[in-house]
Amino acid sequence: MKKFLDYDLIQHAKFLFPFCRSLTGEGVRSTLNYFESFHKELVRLRYPSGEKVCDWQIPLEWNIKDSYIQHIKTGNKYAEFKKSNLHILGYSEPKNEQMGLKILKKNIYTEPNQPDLIPYVTSYYERNWGFCLSENQKNNLPEGDYKVFIDSSLKKGFLDMSHAILKGEKKEELFFSSYICHPSLANNELSGPIVLNAILDYVKSKYPKPKFSYRFVILPETIGALAYISKFKQILKKNVIAGINLSCVGDDRAYSHVKSPYGDTLADEALSSALINLPNFKEYSFLERGSDERQYCAPGIRLPLCTFCRSKFGDYPEYHTSGDNFDVVTESGLQGSLDVIKSIIDAFEICLYPLTKVIGEPQLGKRGLYPNISRKVNKGEKHPAKIRKDFLQYADGSNSIFKISKLISVPLSLCVDEAKTLLSHDLICDKKNEE
Repeated sequence: MKKFLDYDLIQHAKFLFPFCRSLTGEGVRSTLNYFESFHKELVRLRYPSGEKVCDWQIPLEWNIKDSYIQHIKTGNKYAEFKKSNLHILGYSEPKNEQMGLKILKKNIYTEPNQPDLIPYVTSYYERNWGFCLSENQKNNLPEGDYKVFIDSSLKKGFLDMSHAILKGEKKEELFFSSYICHPSLANNELSGPIVLNAILDYVKSKYPKPKFSYRFVILPETIGALAYISKFKQILKKNVIAGINLSCVGDDRAYSHVKSPYGDTLADEALSSALINLPNFKEYSFLERGSDERQYCAPGIRLPLCTFCRSKFGDYPEYHTSGDNFDVVTESGLQGSLDVIKSIIDAFEICLYPLTKVIGEPQLGKRGLYPNISRKVNKGEKHPAKIRKDFLQYADGSNSIFKISKLISVPLSLCVDEAKTLLSHDLICDKKNEE
């Protein structure tokens, strides 16, 4: 079976970019089919229209074949769905009638502050119809009557999602979630599930017999997370020890951590340590939430989960517009996000709670882990074994490797390397594995 990581991550994103995804429908199913073609572990879950999930209800399934507005006199078409699936108001009901420009404009949505961009707008839970244009396009529509054509359907159907569970030696789970419910938006839509599938591939290939179990979920945002919680709440609350929601992880501009409600979970500790010294690192409180951390961390569920972004949703100018394309998302941006999560997984699998096996400071020199020639370390120089010695001072079994990373202000990936070295010399063990 072909591997997801056999391809550049951006290749996957560019292939999936044209699909018209929404909460439900063929675009979602086609996207899930694509991911499932790489991972036999992904299992499809379906929730029928009308099913109650928490305080919500699964909506009707929406599908669309075509839409446009056409000037009657000239025959010119505008807001053509086949040119950009952002041109249609998401979940628009069918329409085929004629009207004047004044009435039509009441159902045209723009972003006046970004007059050259098409906005992404939806009306999921209230019957409506409409089109999206740039402000400049709207202002240049000629006077006269227009044909309004929307070839869509709203019928009883299903909300689809996929999940994969990789069982480890322990029932304790690491949980990764991302969403597919937006049309052609590269960062806010595709970057998360692309990186999630790369993580799934990484765990499968690097840790075929993992210590911990892993759960991966790809679902429509909000309603999908609520549907998943409604089915798996007890298992999630019992088994998940750390979770990360992936959103907008494809650009090169920043690294962002949206904390859990109290910012004190193992997931918060893990992500913040993995982001040490990375450029333009930003932390956000839970009060600035906006993705599915809202559901996973809500009262009654309270999973130990935080959200990882590059540029945070809503904070970059192209967000929810046609500008969210491959000028924003890059291969290096996607790979940088994957590297962050890989360091977290490596930490869990290699040594989560380091415990030194000797009394006092170990003699590192006889093991080739410390210079045997001692000399003065001048100001500005770093002692070649300082990280190693600092790491050992906090390896008392009570501190996670993430906490140690933060205490000694060393990026998690370097702490993982130290743990590997010290394990290979039988100087530490993982306390949780010893118990």
